[in-house]
Amino acid sequence: MSNKIPLTVRGAEKLREELQRLKHVERPAVIQAIAEARAQGDLSENAEYDAAKDKQGFIEGRIQEVEGKLSAAQIIDPKTLDAGGRVVFGATVDLSDESDGKEVTYQIVGDDEADLKEGKISISSPIARALIGKEAGDVAEVQAPGGVRAYEIVEVRYE
Repeated sequence: MSNKIPLTVRGAEKLREELQRLKHVERPAVIQAIAEARAQGDLSENAEYDAAKDKQGFIEGRIQEVEGKLSAAQIIDPKTLDAGGRVVFGATVDLSDESDGKEVTYQIVGDDEADLKEGKISISSPIARALIGKEAGDVAEVQAPGGVRAYEIVEVRYE
């Protein structure tokens, strides 16, 4: 069984951009840094060489990680979803906190795409797990650090 990683179209684009930057900017730069450090002579006490080799190891590892994620990606375009108004991966959900009436909007995305400042929450987060399968008018209860929070689903969009 292949283990697919759900990604939105935008999340896949960001990973591809990172891969391009790593392969075509970061990798050549670190190779150049290693060559310059090597030219300084004795490698046994050359901190620049050691640092450049460490950075090269990190870059190569990240390239493999990103390539692996992209090859296992199941790219989901929220605009093409027909989930009948239910909250699913990729959906954007408007919520109202039942305790104080504050409204928040979240898009449910893959783990690599999650960014709370952008309103993107991971599919594996407690709030996303509580929302999945519900629809507008439903109440989702989320176990938060300060106790259980209840959110009413105001609207579900696929954009």
